Order: sequence, then structure tokens, then C-alpha cells
Amino acid sequence: MESPVRAEPATPTLAPPAPRNHTPSLSPRAEAKEKRSEVSEGTADECEAVDTEEDPICLSLLSKMTVFVEAPAEDASEKAAAEEAAAKERAEREAQRQLLATEELIYTERNYLRLLQVCTCTIRSNLQKLQPQLPNLDSMFLYIEEVIDVSGRLLSLLDQKQVTPHDPLFLETLCDAFLSLSTDIESAYKEYLSNYNTVTALENSYKQKEPLWTEMVKVIKSSAPEVNATSLSFFLVMPVQRIARYPLLLQTIMKHTDPGHPAYSLLEQTAHAAVAVNCRINEYKRFREVADKYKKTETLTIRDKINRLNSHSIAKKTARLSQFIKHETGIAPKLVDEEFDALEGFFYLLENGIAVLHENVETYLSHLQRFLSCRPEEFDLDMDGEKPAICYKEITAALRQWILPTFEKRMRTLVHKPLCALRELLVGPRNLIRKRLDKLLDYELIEEKPSLSYDEQAVANTYKTINTLLLNELPQFNGLALTLLWGMLGAFSCLHKDLAADMEQLFQGFAQQLPHSSLEPNAFWEWAECSVLEGARMLETLCRNVEDQLNAPIVQPLSPGSQKCLKVLTDKHGSAKIYQLTGHVVGTRDLDLSLNRGELVAIISEMDTRGDRRRWLVDAGGPRGYVPSSKLVRYHQVTMDPPPSPHLTVTTMDCAGGVRRHSYTPDVRTLSMTMPCFQVFAGYDFTARSSHEVSLRVGEPIRVLEPHDKRGSRDWSLVEVREQRGYVPSNYLAVVPTSTSPTTPYH
Repeated sequence: MESPVRAEPATPTLAPPAPRNHTPSLSPRAEAKEKRSEVSEGTADECEAVDTEEDPICLSLLSKMTVFVEAPAEDASEKAAAEEAAAKERAEREAQRQLLATEELIYTERNYLRLLQVCTCTIRSNLQKLQPQLPNLDSMFLYIEEVIDVSGRLLSLLDQKQVTPHDPLFLETLCDAFLSLSTDIESAYKEYLSNYNTVTALENSYKQKEPLWTEMVKVIKSSAPEVNATSLSFFLVMPVQRIARYPLLLQTIMKHTDPGHPAYSLLEQTAHAAVAVNCRINEYKRFREVADKYKKTETLTIRDKINRLNSHSIAKKTARLSQFIKHETGIAPKLVDEEFDALEGFFYLLENGIAVLHENVETYLSHLQRFLSCRPEEFDLDMDGEKPAICYKEITAALRQWILPTFEKRMRTLVHKPLCALRELLVGPRNLIRKRLDKLLDYELIEEKPSLSYDEQAVANTYKTINTLLLNELPQFNGLALTLLWGMLGAFSCLHKDLAADMEQLFQGFAQQLPHSSLEPNAFWEWAECSVLEGARMLETLCRNVEDQLNAPIVQPLSPGSQKCLKVLTDKHGSAKIYQLTGHVVGTRDLDLSLNRGELVAIISEMDTRGDRRRWLVDAGGPRGYVPSSKLVRYHQVTMDPPPSPHLTVTTMDCAGGVRRHSYTPDVRTLSMTMPCFQVFAGYDFTARSSHEVSLRVGEPIRVLEPHDKRGSRDWSLVEVREQRGYVPSNYLAVVPTSTSPTTPYH
């Protein structure tokens, strides 16, 4: 049965479908797209004319269009929900990572502080008990107390707020605490890191002593058994690692923190501050290394300096000298830095003032020490019944035994010792200033070049580093040095004020017994001034007399050895060239002679090779060399035979009572004579010049033990005087008869 034929609507916009065997069918998506375009382009009337309910093709197309129109809306909602869930999950994950990073910072900080405290308290105290004691052990723990203090303050600030890492306000509290302590953290760590090279050097010196190092390792392991530490550097390197870890931890926390977090900007500022602190510490450490390198003073011999010479050093020093001459002659302009020039001038002025004060204080203490060494009050001067003299003696004893020694001790502690330390501190800046000049001359030679080599760039960097270091540190050093100098001058003034108060208190006990206590103040000071001036004049006169006496020509007869030396020098140079030393001479320079007072020399030249007339070339009877001309006087010849002694009255009488004549008579007569008994006395003063000799005083009785020395020479005699034995020149002895006794006649 055939199906009824339907009439197609007469619509110009729709065409009958093409046969399948002639045109390929469209895909559902393409058909839906085409149908949507047709529907959108058609009018409402045209759409109503189509019998969509009865056409299967239209129904299928419309159903497909409905599906494709509703699908995008459902996908967007699902996608939005998925994205929202993913964002929520990601935020939770970032929050968890932020919490872990924050907890890591706090936990590691507490553990770090605990280990440092174990090192500085337990381990250090146990190491100090080792015998023998470790040298320079305290130097390994320099500045670590400051590091522990600032770390403890950081944790205490967090604990005071009583917030936990889970609390939203904890991040803000952490940032505020770190920023408030950033300056203290920098000052503590920069000094510790600059000193860390000393720590490693000391530990290496301990390792070279194997038994000592073994004991140290045992102490470290027993003091901290919870950590496997085998050296002190295990603990002491922690601050070096910790300061570099702060920026990493803070940046990790900031990475996992939402930019919309209230504390994000503060956290970013804290992270930048931690990085800046590390940069400044590294810069300070670099400056310190340059300063330590160039401020050292080396004591080199001429041989060491010659060994250091090479072509590079000679070329460098020649270039510096050439540049310096160009500056001085005005050929080349000099790089002027007014700020540094002012600092340098003030430093040298300060150095000169400290040197002068140091010299004056040392002279002052030397005079005070010499004054205290003289103790006239210890001698009995037979002053019974003289009250003023006794009072002065007691006052002097109190001054020398109590007041002045205390004053001297305080002076050395409060003035002299700090002044010596301050003078030693000047060496480092002085060497840096000199080294800056050398590097400036090198820098000026390469400043004009358009491009620099690696070595030239290192020279430029070194100069800039030293210059920056001096500009930053020299004002502080000058200020501190000036403050210390004023403090020492103030202490010097206060010490003298206390000395005056002590002396006033001492004199008050003797005020009524002193002869001038009743004078008015003006009259007393006038009398005191006159007395001091008169005493000074007397002392000056005494010193002049003593000096004249010491420098007077030596007229003591010569010893036998000196007589031989005199004969040799006279035969060789003539008597006009013979001089004698007025004092002891100690050679301090090359070719200088060391001679004793009274020795004879012959003048060869009245100047040295440089034309200096203060040093004369002399012949000492063997060695030749230079002696000061001020110690030489022309020798005055002394007769070899001693003059008649006033104590020697030996006479020989003949039988008739007259003087016996020394004439030979062949007549044999019986003579009646008396043989005198003799006593030996010192005819002249003699000063011993060695331990084998003994001193004599004129008129002193002497016992002759041997009339010759060990070699049999009769020029010297072994004598005993004042229970002392020694040799004296034989011609210094005088024989005096003491009594006579009758003897038998002789033929």
C-alpha cells in the first residue's frame, strides 16, 4: 500500500532535501549551525508557515538545536564550580605551606638558641677546667653573648603576644618583632661574623696538639650527648648559617601568603629588611678583611725586604714614586678629597698629642719612682730635740710609704695604662692612611683608562674600599680617641686633687708643730715659693758641682796594664793624641766601641765618615771604633813613681846619731843599729775596676798577703783590707815604721 503523497508548502525559503546519493549529509553540529542561521534570518511568518510538527527532519534539527543551545550554560557552571573548588584547595594548600614555614622559623630559632646556650655555658665551663688551660679560649666566644641576647629577645617578643602560628595575627607580630630588632641583629651578627676567622684559626691551632684536641672532643661529646658534635665549630658556625637563613625563611613565608593578606605588605618589608641586613653585614665583613690585611705592622729586616723584591714590586713602587713626584712638582694634578684631608689632619694632630702626653706621663712617673726610691727618713740623722725636723721626717715617711705609692698605682691604672693602649690603637688607622696613599697613586694611573683589566679593577676596588672604610670609620675613631683622651686628662686632674686632699689631711695633724703654721695664707705661699726656688737653686748648684766632678780629668795613676797600653799608643800616635774617657761608653751603632771610664785611647780622626764631629774615630790599643767626643778629655801625664807619702817617715841612723851615708868604706866597724818594725798603708786612693781587685782609701792599714800576682808580676800585690781580699797596684802601697827594737851588732 502506497503512502499518500503530501503537498509541499510553497515557501520560497525552504527547499526540498537533496537526495542522499547525490549530496553528502551534514554533520549534526553543522546542521544545527545551519538551522540556527536560517531560523535567525527568517521571519516569524515564515517560521509559522512551516509545519514543524509533521516534518521529522525539522523535528530532529530542532531537537539538536535545543541540545546545543543548552549545553554551554551547563558547562560554564560546572567549570566555575570546579575552578572555585580548585582555588579553595590551592588556598588551603598555600595556607598549610605558610604555616609549615612559619613553624619552621620559630622551631629552628628555639633550637638554635638552645644549642648556643649549651655551647657558651656548659661546654665552655667544662673546657675551662682542662689542665693545662686552653690558651685564648675566651677569644673563640667573642660577641656570641650578643647573638644569644638578640635571639632571645626576638623569641620573647613573640611569646609576650601569646599568639600561635595558627593565629592570623601571628604573621604581623613576627614581622613587627623582626623589624624592631633588625638594627640589633645587624650589630650583633656583623661583629661575630667578622671575628669568625679568628675562631677557625684558634681551633686549627688546637687540632695541631693531638692530646689536647682529644680531650676537647671528649668534653664536647659529654657536654652535649644529644647532638653528634665533634668540634666547637659545630656550634660556633650556627650564627653564620642562621643570619643567612632569615631571608630564605621569610621569603618562603611570603611566597605562600596571599597578596590580599593584611600583613602581606609588612611581610614583604621584613623580607627586604632581612636581605638588606645580610648585604650590610657582608659589606662590613669585607671592609674588616681589608682593614685587617693592611693595618698589620710587619717588622722586616733588610734581608727580608730584599728577598721580597721582584720585577712587579719594583715596577709598582717606581710608578708610585713617579706619580708622587709629579704631584709635588705640580706636573700632574692630585686627586683632592677635602673631607678625608680634614679627617687625616685631625688624626695626625690627635696622634701627636697622645704621643706627647704619653712621653710626659712616663717622665712624670719615672721622676716619682726615683723620688720614692730615696728614703732619707730611714737614716738616723741625730735630730733629737728638733721638733720641726722630726715632724718633717714623719710627714716624709707617710708620703713615701702610704700616700705617694697609692697615688702612683692609681696613676698607672687610670692614666698610663689606658694611654699606652690608646697609643697602640693608633697603629692600625695610621697604616690604613698610608696604604690609602699608595692605592690612590695606583688608582690615579688607571683612572683615565676607558677599560680596565682584572688586576686594574681589583686595584680600583681596593682603593675605593679603603677610602670608604676610612671615611666611615675614621670620624668615629677620632671621636672615641678624643673622648678617651679627655677622660684620661680628667682622671689625671682628679688624681692630683685627691693627692692634695690626702696631703692636706696629713699636714693638719702636724700644723701646730710646724714653724710656719701661724702665717697667713698669702705670707705662707710667699714663703713656700721662696723656699722652693731657693731649694731649686741649691739643687742646681749641687748637680753642676757633681757633674763637674764627674767630668773632671782623671788624674789617678795608671795600673800596670794601662801603663803598657799608654806606651804602645804613645809610640804609635804620639803623646798629643792620647785622650782619656771621663765616663762609661756603651756602643749603640755599628763600629761603636764599649769602653770603661778612665781607659786611654788615641785619636785617629775627629769626625766620622759622614762628617759628624760628635763621633771620633779612636784606637783603643787593639780595636778601633767610634766614641762620643763629649766623653773624651786630653790625658794629663801622671808620674809613674808615687809622690812621697806623708805617712812614710823611714830614716836610717848611723852609730853617731847622724844620717847614714850611702858610701862604701872598707873599714870594718862594729855598728850599733836598731831594726824598725814596718806597717803597710795605702798611699793613694784606688778604685777597684773588677771583682779581682779591692778598693783602697789613703792612710788605710793593709795586710800584704803576696807581693805579686798569680803570674809572678810584682806590679800587683794581693792584699787584705776591711776583711776583703784583692789585688792592688804595688806602687800604691806605703811602708811606715811603727816601732824599733834593738838588734845585735853586726860586722
